[in-house]
Amino acid sequence: MPAEQRSAAVEHAAVLGFSHVAVDDPAAAAPLAEKADALTLGMVANLDLSQVALDHPMVLAHPNWFAVRRGGAEGKTVDPRRRDRGEGLALVRFYENPDHFVGWWSEILASALAGHVRGFRFRNPQRAPGAAWRDILARARAKAPEAIFIADTTGLTRGDLAQLAGCGFDFCLSSLPWWDLRSSWLVEEYEAAMRVAPPLALVEAEGKLVPATCQARRARLALAALTGTGLMMPSRFMDAPLEDGHQFDSDIRIVNALVASEAIVAAPGALRSLSGPGAPINILLRADTADMRAARHGLVALINPDLHAAATLDQDMVDAALGEWNVSAAPVLFDAAGDRLAPGEVRLLHAERRKPARAAAQAPQRDAEAAAAQPRIVIANITPAVDGGVFAVKRIVGETVTVEADIFTDGHPLIAAELLFRAEDEDAWQRVAMHPLVNDRWTAVLPLRRVGRHRFAIEAWLDQYGGFVRDLTKKRDAGRDIALDLQEGAAAIDLAATHANGTLHTPLAAVKTAFATLNESDRAVILLAPETVEAMRHADARAFRVQSEVHAIESDRPSARFASWYELFPRSQTDDAARHGTFAGVVARLPAIQAMGFDVLYLPPIHPIGKKNRKGRNNALTAAPDDPGSVYAIGSEAGGHDAVHPQLGTLDDFRALVSAARAHGMQVALDFAVQCSPDHPWLAQHPGWFDWRADGSIKYAENPPKLYEDIVNVDFYAGDAVPGLWLALRDIVLYWAEQGVRIFRVDNPHTKPFAFWQWLIADVRAADPDILFLAEAFTRPKIMYHLAKLGFSQSYTYFTWRNTKDELTEYLRELTVPPVSDFFRPLFFANTPDINPVFLQQSGRAGFLIRAALAATLSGLWGIYSGFELCEAAALPGREEYLDSEKYAIKPRDWNAPGNIIAEIAQLNALRKSEPALQTHLGLTFYNAFNPNILYFAKHAPGDSSRILVAISLDSHAAQDADFEIPLWEWGIADNGALAVEDLLSGARFVWQGKIQHIHLAPDAPYRIWRISPAAET
Repeated sequence: MPAEQRSAAVEHAAVLGFSHVAVDDPAAAAPLAEKADALTLGMVANLDLSQVALDHPMVLAHPNWFAVRRGGAEGKTVDPRRRDRGEGLALVRFYENPDHFVGWWSEILASALAGHVRGFRFRNPQRAPGAAWRDILARARAKAPEAIFIADTTGLTRGDLAQLAGCGFDFCLSSLPWWDLRSSWLVEEYEAAMRVAPPLALVEAEGKLVPATCQARRARLALAALTGTGLMMPSRFMDAPLEDGHQFDSDIRIVNALVASEAIVAAPGALRSLSGPGAPINILLRADTADMRAARHGLVALINPDLHAAATLDQDMVDAALGEWNVSAAPVLFDAAGDRLAPGEVRLLHAERRKPARAAAQAPQRDAEAAAAQPRIVIANITPAVDGGVFAVKRIVGETVTVEADIFTDGHPLIAAELLFRAEDEDAWQRVAMHPLVNDRWTAVLPLRRVGRHRFAIEAWLDQYGGFVRDLTKKRDAGRDIALDLQEGAAAIDLAATHANGTLHTPLAAVKTAFATLNESDRAVILLAPETVEAMRHADARAFRVQSEVHAIESDRPSARFASWYELFPRSQTDDAARHGTFAGVVARLPAIQAMGFDVLYLPPIHPIGKKNRKGRNNALTAAPDDPGSVYAIGSEAGGHDAVHPQLGTLDDFRALVSAARAHGMQVALDFAVQCSPDHPWLAQHPGWFDWRADGSIKYAENPPKLYEDIVNVDFYAGDAVPGLWLALRDIVLYWAEQGVRIFRVDNPHTKPFAFWQWLIADVRAADPDILFLAEAFTRPKIMYHLAKLGFSQSYTYFTWRNTKDELTEYLRELTVPPVSDFFRPLFFANTPDINPVFLQQSGRAGFLIRAALAATLSGLWGIYSGFELCEAAALPGREEYLDSEKYAIKPRDWNAPGNIIAEIAQLNALRKSEPALQTHLGLTFYNAFNPNILYFAKHAPGDSSRILVAISLDSHAAQDADFEIPLWEWGIADNGALAVEDLLSGARFVWQGKIQHIHLAPDAPYRIWRISPAAET
C-alpha cells in the first residue's frame, strides 16, 4: 500500500474510534509514527517469532538453529540438485535452542518498543515454548511497561491454547469469523482463551470473503462486542462495498464507542450459552465477572442462526433460557425491534440479574429457639399412602398391610420406631416394633381383622440405652478402656430405676445393686445382658420422640375385590314384550344366574318412571302409548327414589327378591342415579333443589349437543340444596340399605360434586361399613382415580375399549402397581346397556368368549349385562349402542338360544371361585408369547407357590399359534427343566419339559388356563 494510502488509513482508523492500528512489521511503523502519535493511536506490529527469511544474518550464521523451507511455502517440494537458495523460510528450532532465541528476540522487541511500536501481535505463538514466551515478554515489559502483547490464537487447538497460559500475553484473538452462529465451540474457545489472556474478537480473517450485507456485518460486530474485551478489524472489512449501498462507518463508530464505554466489554467476564445448538434462537450471555454466579449485569445476544429464514422470538422460550436474568427492551447496538429476527440477525441487549425474593425480617433468637424445638428425627415417604396420606388406602379384611417409611436422624444416635394402629372405633393404639431394612428404610406389618376404617401412624425416638450398648460393645471388643463408659451406664440405669414403675423398678434395682459388687468385666456383662437391655427398652423416656401424620386404611369385605356381576332389567323378565316383567320374574331367573356362577345381581333403577317427555324405542323423542320409557327417568305420581315402579311389584316383593338372591348366594346391587323425570315429586316439594331457566321453565339434562328431555338434574348448590338435598340423597341410600341392598352402583358420579360423594360415602359407611359403592364413571383418568380416592369401593374402567395386546398390557400394568393399586379396584364389565363394543359387534361367538375370558381372569371383579351370554350384538349403525335397546323397551329372551356361551361363563366363574389367584387383579405378570395376537400372563396368589397361566387369543376370526415361555425361573429351574401342569379347563395333567412350549388357539376355543408348579422328581 502506498505511503499516502497508509497515512489515510491511519486517519480513518482514528475517526472510526480505534485505539490501535496494526502494521505488517516493526519497520513499517516508523513512517506512520508521527501521524499515529498525533492521533493518539498505538502502533501494533505483526510478528512471527517462529520464522525468518532465508537470507537473515542469523540463519546464515547459525543454519543448524533453523529448519529450512525453500520454495516460499512450507512443505513445498524443491529440487535438491539446485544450489540456489531461492526464496523460502527458516523455521526457528525453539525447543532445541531456547536460550539463543530468547536473547535474540528480546533485543529485537526492545529495540522496536524503544522506537515507534507500542505492542505486537504474535502469529503462530504455539510454535514457541511457554518458558521462552514468559522470558521474552517479561524482558520486553521491563523495557516498555505500557506495551500490549497479543497472541494470535485463531484456530488453535485447546491443547495449544493451554500451553500459552501464564506466558504474559495481554490479549489473545478469537476465531469468531469461522463461527456458524450455532455451534458450541465458540463458547468453549472463549473459556479456554481466558486462561491465556482476555480475548480480542477478530472481526474478519485473512482469506475470507467479507459479508456483503449490512445485516451480516452488523451481526459480526455485535458478536465481537459480546465475545471480546475489544475487537480487531482488518481494513477491508470496512472498506469492501455493500450490496445495499449502506455506508458502514457510522456502525463501526457505534461499536467502538460501546467497546470504549461498556464496562461489561472491558471486563474479562464469563460467557455462557443459554440455549442448545439446535434451538431456533441461540442465546449467549456475557457477564460482568468471571464467576457467573456472582455476576449482576451482562450482555445478551439473541441470535438467529438461520441465514435464509427469519425466526420468531418465542418469549416463553427466551424467558426460560434467561432464567433469573431480565433483558432490556431497547437493543444496545443499532435499531432493532419486533418479535422476529431477520436471517442471521444478532440482537444485543443489556441484562440484569433479578433481585432474589427475600423472606420477611427475622427474629434470630426466637427463630433459633423454634428451630431447636423442631423434631430431630425424620419420618418420610410412608407407604402405603394415597396422595401422601390425604386419602385412605384400600385393602381387604384379613390381609396384612406392610408399612414402610424412611426414618433417620442427624449424627449417629440409634433410633427405635413403632407402628401404631387401631380401628376407627377404638381409642387405644396397638403397637408393633418396626425393623430397619436398608438405606434408612424401616418396616412393620399390621393385621386387618375388621371391616371398616383403620388408622396408623409411626412413632420414632432416640434409643439412648441401645446406642450405649452398641458403643460399649465396640469399645470392649476393641480392647478400649471402658471404665468411664461403665459409670455412664450405671448412671443411666440408676435414673431409669428412679422413674420406673413397680414392674420395671425391680429388675433395674437388681442391676444397680449387683453392679456395685462386680469387677469391670462382669459389670460390662450385666450392662449388656438381654434382660437389662429389655428392661431399659421399656423404661426408655423416648428422647426426641416424634410421631408421623395419621394415615387411613379402608378395610373392605372380600366382595369389594372379588365378585362376579350380572346385570338385568327386571321388567324384561317375561316371555312377552307386551307383559311387563316383575320382581317375581327376577326370582325365577335366579337359579340360572346362580348356575352361571354370578354372586352379584345388579339392577338398574327400579323406581317409578316419569311420563312427561318419555322416550320411545331406541331413544326416540316421542313414545308410543305402550313404551315403558327409560328407567333413568326417575319419578312419577307413584313416588321418587324411595319407591318402586308399580308394574314391578311392591316393596315387599323387592324384599322377597333380596332374600331369594341371598338364598342363591347373591347380593343385590342397586343403581343410584341422582336424576329426576320432570314428574318427580321433588320438583313440586323442593323446587329450590333444581336449576330453573329465566322464563320459569325447568332446565333439562344435557351434554351439548345432546339433550335429555326426559331427565332434569338437581342442583347441589342451589339455594335450598345445602344441606336438604344432600341429606335426602343420603337418606335414600340408607333406606335401600335397610331393604337389604349391600352395593350401590352410582350412575355418572363424575357429574356430581366430589365433596358430596366424599361426605356421603363416609357417612353411610360410618353407619354400615359393609356397604360398597361402585363408580360408573367413564370419564378422564384423573377424575376416575379421584373418585376412587374419595371412597368408591370399585370403579368402571376402560377395559371395554382395550383390545390389542399392547393396550391390555399397558393398562393392566397401570392398574396393578402403586399408586393406583392402593386405591383403585377395577370392575371389568364386558358390556353394558349403554355400550355395545365394536369388537363384539364384529366378532361373533368367539369374540364373546375372548372378552369373557379376559375380564374373568384379569380382574377379581367382572360383570356382564344380560344378553351377553347369548352373544347379542345387533347395533345401531355406526354406533356403540344396541339396536332396540333395552333401556327403552321390554326385551324378552330365549335363554336356551343356540350358540350361547352359558356353559363357558359358568366354567370361568367356577374357576374364579376355586382359584384365589383369579380373585384379584393383583399378582399379575405378563410373560412372552411370541405372537402379538396372543395375550399370555400369570396370576399368583400370596402364599401359593403355584401359578395360574392364561393364554387368550385376541383374534376372533382365525386360529393363532405361538411359542411361549414357561416361567421356570420363578422356581430357579434351569431352561431345560420341567413343570407339572394341570389344564383347568379339561382337567388333564401332564409335564412341560423345557422353557419354550407351543400353543394353538382356535376361534371356537380361544383361551387356555393352566395351573403350574415344579414337577415332582422321579
